[in-house]
Amino acid sequence: MLDLRPLTLADYDAALALWTATEGMAISSADEQPAIARYLERNPGLSFAAWDGDTLVGAVLAGHDGRRGYLHHLAVSSHYRKQGIGTRLVEAALAALRQEGMEKVHLFIFESNHLARAFWSRSGWRERHDIAIFTMG
Repeated sequence: MLDLRPLTLADYDAALALWTATEGMAISSADEQPAIARYLERNPGLSFAAWDGDTLVGAVLAGHDGRRGYLHHLAVSSHYRKQGIGTRLVEAALAALRQEGMEKVHLFIFESNHLARAFWSRSGWRERHDIAIFTMG
């Protein structure tokens, strides 16, 4: 039976392995253990992991800046897709963000990640074309 629970730093190695194996997802220095530790500490109880026994099969990072919520790195193991796990992870993260007062939530995906774009579109999210993202660093 699938166990959904808050993602903790103890889950880091399994989550990193999942994210690294997920097509269309990029891993950077922001995903190194110290950075994820800061993120989880700053946003306690907002990120979630899905476990099948001792195997991490899904994860999502969620947090907020006090105004808007953000989802990062939603991933489900390819062997466990099409079972609603991604939807359950998103619902858990959104409920936790709403408890923090976040009514609007954003996420970022690569233009070329067609699987993610299809998932988010099917899930009722709308792609925005009225803003541009600028990054430094």
